[in-house]
Amino acid sequence: MAHVSMALYRTYRPASLDAVVGQDHVTGPLRRALENDRVNHAYLFSGPRGCGKTSTARILARSLNCAQGPTPNPCGECQSCLDLAANGVGSIDVIELDAASHGGVEDTRDLRERAMFAPASSRYKIYIIDEAHMVTTAGFNALLKLVEEPPDHVRFIFATTEVDKVLPTIRSRTHNYTFRLVSAKVLAEHLASVCAAEGVPADPAALALVARAGAGSVRDSLSILSQVISGCGPEGVTYAEAVAQLGMTDGALLDETVDAMAAHDGAALFMVVDRVMEAGHEPRRFATDLLERLRDLIVLQHVPHAVEVKLIDAPEDQVAREVVQAAAFGAAELARAADVVSEALSDLRGATAPRLHLELMAARLLLPASDADERGTRARLDQLERRMSAQPPAAAAVLSPASVPAADTPTITVAPEAVRVVTDSTPAPAQTPPAKPASTGRAPRKLSEVTESSAPKAQPPEIPAAVAVQPTAVTASNTSSDESGLAEMRSMWPAVLDALKTYSRVAWMAFANSAPISLSNGVLAVAIDSAGTAINIRSSGHDERLRQAILDVMRRDVKIDVVLAPNASGAAAAAAAAPTSAAAEDAPPAVVLPPIEVDAPSIDDEDAVEESGVDLVMRTLGATQIGEIQH
Repeated sequence: MAHVSMALYRTYRPASLDAVVGQDHVTGPLRRALENDRVNHAYLFSGPRGCGKTSTARILARSLNCAQGPTPNPCGECQSCLDLAANGVGSIDVIELDAASHGGVEDTRDLRERAMFAPASSRYKIYIIDEAHMVTTAGFNALLKLVEEPPDHVRFIFATTEVDKVLPTIRSRTHNYTFRLVSAKVLAEHLASVCAAEGVPADPAALALVARAGAGSVRDSLSILSQVISGCGPEGVTYAEAVAQLGMTDGALLDETVDAMAAHDGAALFMVVDRVMEAGHEPRRFATDLLERLRDLIVLQHVPHAVEVKLIDAPEDQVAREVVQAAAFGAAELARAADVVSEALSDLRGATAPRLHLELMAARLLLPASDADERGTRARLDQLERRMSAQPPAAAAVLSPASVPAADTPTITVAPEAVRVVTDSTPAPAQTPPAKPASTGRAPRKLSEVTESSAPKAQPPEIPAAVAVQPTAVTASNTSSDESGLAEMRSMWPAVLDALKTYSRVAWMAFANSAPISLSNGVLAVAIDSAGTAINIRSSGHDERLRQAILDVMRRDVKIDVVLAPNASGAAAAAAAAPTSAAAEDAPPAVVLPPIEVDAPSIDDEDAVEESGVDLVMRTLGATQIGEIQH
């Protein structure tokens, strides 16, 4: 007869409280209760499946009936310990009941009658009732009196995955302990120890994949590991073998997907979908893995130290890639992408054309304009801001319809006459922007390194009509204290930005090309060379993070007023390098953007023509009216 090996989750079932994986918040109090001989008469263990509830109940029973007990460390030599071992025959005094088949009122009445008899050879008669939520209400009522006032030799341990279905009167008479899902990192370490004990070589990346597939359940993870080990070759558990057997999405495929989204490369994104389907991947599995990756990127944007606080469990090389990927998106873009993938995941359930659903998901990821709500608008603003910040200052000074790709932002029309930029010293007619400077091949200098004479005299960037910035007034202080404070602020600005980077890399990137231009009555005006960045700062609370960074570095609490620099980053740089004594006179005036008003013709407007919208489009744009089709 062929030998059948025991499943790994049975072979490595914990035999002591110390061996229970990832449940220290439960095993610690139980250990102290056993040491102090203060064990309660009834316990309720609840939590997800495969996290150690039943195993802990058996360990507790073993600890209570050990010849040297009650003790948190059973001797393993007495008859009770041998009977209750993982491969033992069981004890007549420890009764395990499955409430799914023994939850009726007649079963509980029989249990109540049998509980009155003393244990045969042990200290306690212990009842372990698994799936306790399956006990009927009548059954719980029949058991209530016994659980409330049991004989001295009886102990109850209930285990359930749905604690809310347990009768409240039963819960109130037990000590409740909630088991938790185990983190992927802890699971991977446990799986590595199992592989070492089995003498099977294992790739850490493959074990991380198995832990992720186990979804926090120790038992499920060991079952999956058993499957992978049984099908692996002499080289052991490899990453490729784990991906093939589990149907998980390869990390490189997820990297390609995210990179294509960041670059708005439709061809690359649709090729990824083709590879997913041609390789036989389960579409919902791919969407789930992509959603998990987007979740990691969102967390990294808001919590740069997410790995240290264990918000992200992933190999170091993957985390390094995710940090770079997170910096390639705006916060609104990632949030919208996660929503799109989540909706596609729901649509894929039972879908008859999964490939089509994945391709539609890809199309929506590439076109934020397909969402007419605030989510799509914010995503388009994020994209526009990234393109503006990626261009040289002089080249980005003026945006025209030709400079915005129609495929990326089909609903945004940018025209020079859409926004009137009003300052105290700039005449109303717009001047011709300077030509694009030749590239020097060197990295851009810091604001503090640019002198007033070398600052480029660029014109203010034209702002898309869809962007509305509330008027911001900057009042220059004439007092010597504010002047000295502004000078100190300018000299310490690089240190302030370094401190801001520790709070949020996204906030640091937003203020990377900023400069303080005035300080008055505790209000610090900070010049930003991008209207989109200014909007993002106000909506995301980055100004509060800058305020905290200033407080940490300079021990000075100021209110941050974000203003738009009049001539892009060059003007902001000139403000940073301007002499303190001339702060009020030489500081460049802030750009004030009043709310855009509709230019409606007055009754005295000679050019006003009363005509319909269709006539106006045909006259001004040369459009052709298409008549309705008559059916």
